[in-house]
Amino acid sequence: MTKVLRSVVTGVGGYLPDEVVTNHDLAKFVDTTDAWIVERTGIRQRRRAAPDQAVSDLAVAAAERALQAAGRTAADIDLIIVATTTPDLTFPATATIVQRKLGAPIGAAFDIQAVCSGFVYALSVADGFVARGRARCALVIGAETMTRLMDWTDRGTCVLFGDGAGAVVVEPGEGEGTTDDRGLLGFALCADGNKQDLLYVDGGVSTDGRVGKLRMQGNQVFRHAVVNISEAVRAAAADAGVEISQVDWFIPHQANQRILEGVARRLGIDESKVISTVAEHANTSAASIPLALDQGVKDGRIKPGQLLLLEAMGGGLTWGACVVRL
Repeated sequence: MTKVLRSVVTGVGGYLPDEVVTNHDLAKFVDTTDAWIVERTGIRQRRRAAPDQAVSDLAVAAAERALQAAGRTAADIDLIIVATTTPDLTFPATATIVQRKLGAPIGAAFDIQAVCSGFVYALSVADGFVARGRARCALVIGAETMTRLMDWTDRGTCVLFGDGAGAVVVEPGEGEGTTDDRGLLGFALCADGNKQDLLYVDGGVSTDGRVGKLRMQGNQVFRHAVVNISEAVRAAAADAGVEISQVDWFIPHQANQRILEGVARRLGIDESKVISTVAEHANTSAASIPLALDQGVKDGRIKPGQLLLLEAMGGGLTWGACVVRL
């Protein structure tokens, strides 16, 4: 049988800033309570980056752990993709800053901006490089400092987000071309720019020169999330040639516990197969999937050879899903 080249995840790493911000902390200056937040979102706390921590610092810390897990060093990297909506600078790309801070050699480095869906989009792009022999050791990172986009007077949004970073190393591996192969097996990526007003930041370089603050119509986002994500998951499973019932672990974007549960019910996935970190991490946008993946690997639930289903939806609106055998 002819061998096929697959993009295989060989290492996973995550990083969370030291400062823990609980719901009780927020209730001291926002009109909210721990009970209100937990009931509506499942969130109990989130992490906040230190004032002197840039998103590239979070990304580097996660990347170093992923490289260690993969048995690689910075010298092996020839591709860096950073999914972020909170870059260090307008330019250059945060990926090039990460490249410099890691001490990685000259290679391709760029950012992807698809907000919370960014990590899934970035994996798809990395697959295009690795599975076609154009990269030998790719570093795919989701990193965010979302707390810096918050309007701290808006209790409907500021309680939802946190900071953090997660990373994976993606390398080529031979497969048989079947669903038993290790690697990235299937994708579905979507966007609908007509829904921009449901979730966005109200500032930008070429509009008003401001960074802006995050704005969201929560009820509408929830409705679209459950429907759109479910459709993308089915499409990614079909692309991979697997049944959803075959999946060992469902690793969703950690936006809201109610969305996680709604999507799982719609897809017929038992809650015992869902990796949820939203209570401790809140919504870390593009970092949420790799952070949840890292948590599942660290605590021993996720094991090599298992079939994983990743999904996310974010501003744009963008959404997508990925099937990967670890």
